[in-house]
Amino acid sequence: MTIKLFVLVVTCVTIGALAQLAMKIGMSGPAIQATLASGVGANTVWTILRNPLVIGGLFAYVVGAGLWLFVLSKADLSLVFPFTGLGFILTMLFGWLFLNENVGFDRMMGTLIIAFGAYLVAKSS
Repeated sequence: MTIKLFVLVVTCVTIGALAQLAMKIGMSGPAIQATLASGVGANTVWTILRNPLVIGGLFAYVVGAGLWLFVLSKADLSLVFPFTGLGFILTMLFGWLFLNENVGFDRMMGTLIIAFGAYLVAKSS
């Protein structure tokens, strides 16, 4: 795997993790939570679609998917797909850093195992 392709793969995974963070923050906002508490309906959908963080997260997914298509055109799927597991690590870190989520020992060890697996796959190319 070339360094350029590696950077592109990591960029795709990072965009996905940032999209998750944006959507989580958006969906946790008071306007959406109040609307969800009153039941799901057209008003709920409209409130969600007006939230810039939710829309920004969805847009980031589209951008990441476009870049991912380029990655798939240049590398073996069996080589690059395991790197998507790094998204688990990034979302855990973002949740801990930005959302003050509790990251216990088991969660941390699980993500380190994922990272080690991605390392072994990258090393095999």
